Amino acid sequence: MRRRLRVLVAALFTLPLALAVAPSAHAADPTTMTNGFYADPDSSAKRWVAANPGDGRAPAINASLANTPMARWFGSWSGTIGTATGAYAGAADSRDKLPILVAYNVYNRDYCGGHSAGGAASPSAYATWIAQFAGGIANRPAVVILEPDSLGDYGCMTQAQIDEREGMLTGALTQFSRQAPNTWVYLDAGNPGWADAATMARRLHEAGLRQAHGFSLNVSNYFTTAENTAYGNAVNSELNARYGYTKPFVVDTSRNGNGSNGQWCNPSGRRIGTPTQLGGGAEMLLWIKAPGESDGNCGVGGGSSAGQFLPEVAYKMIYGY
Repeated sequence: MRRRLRVLVAALFTLPLALAVAPSAHAADPTTMTNGFYADPDSSAKRWVAANPGDGRAPAINASLANTPMARWFGSWSGTIGTATGAYAGAADSRDKLPILVAYNVYNRDYCGGHSAGGAASPSAYATWIAQFAGGIANRPAVVILEPDSLGDYGCMTQAQIDEREGMLTGALTQFSRQAPNTWVYLDAGNPGWADAATMARRLHEAGLRQAHGFSLNVSNYFTTAENTAYGNAVNSELNARYGYTKPFVVDTSRNGNGSNGQWCNPSGRRIGTPTQLGGGAEMLLWIKAPGESDGNCGVGGGSSAGQFLPEVAYKMIYGY
């Protein structure tokens, strides 16, 4: 494959600027090892279009959603996790494309929100699961979003539970550093409406951000790219002031075309945003939450479960109504 190795050797010799981005745990750049992002051939939108070719909404969903590169989420539903991540990263690798994976199985997941409650049975079970997740990817190029909401979801947790969660995230980052040298891992940092920049910078640092390539913003939310860019820069200012380093960040743009109306759970009138790409105000703009997949039994997704594909919601999100 022509991509191996297009990694710039010069990157190994780049001198850090004063108060610049902290060095990543990995030297390799997976975006230079691949030719574009991977479009999941088994996404929820893709499956729905295949199963409903005569539906009047199918052409729009196929054109606007089904073939757009976006993340695949992995959790307890994924079976043997190392096999699952290995198969997905391998499929992308065979096409010279960069896959986006979401690890979503931390113990006590969504502890305070509840719509996506679940996760591993214990911290030790999570440690085993995430080690196998990283081992499945191995040397293949990949982007991983690590545990959405995990650092924002502190409102009802005790300090002991917070310490436990931060320990799990630090351990996860260690596993990627050891086993997945061509993976960029982004530790999730919530969104601009959740915690102030100083608070989030502290949480990121205490959860081991130095080991990560960067942090992710707006996963499964609706804030504009400009709002997220301002927030990401503010978080970096706090990281710089408090700890002497900054990190790149990515923004989930899958559903932020109309911005936020203040609701997070299946609000009406939202719209898809800028498709997955490098740059755009952040290191990358990514479709992390699949448009049309429910946030839970709420809003315009009443009666649904988190992750369920809702074709009417998807169709309206394409047009913003």
